Amino acid sequence: MSKICEVCGKKPSFGFNISHSHRKTKRRWNPNVQKIRVVVDGKPTHMNVCTKCMKAGKVERY
Repeated sequence: MSKICEVCGKKPSFGFNISHSHRKTKRRWNPNVQKIRVVVDGKPTHMNVCTKCMKAGKVERY
């Protein structure tokens, strides 16, 4: 599943895991993206939407 919100465009951010001895390994923080049914132009469709957009009421659930 894509980790990009189709409403706000939120994407994963990248950085490092840093151990106590300061060794760095790559990692990424994914947004909480859910595939839900929403109403777009009066018709139900599936969209990948982050939970912040759902909670803020930016999409109307079917």
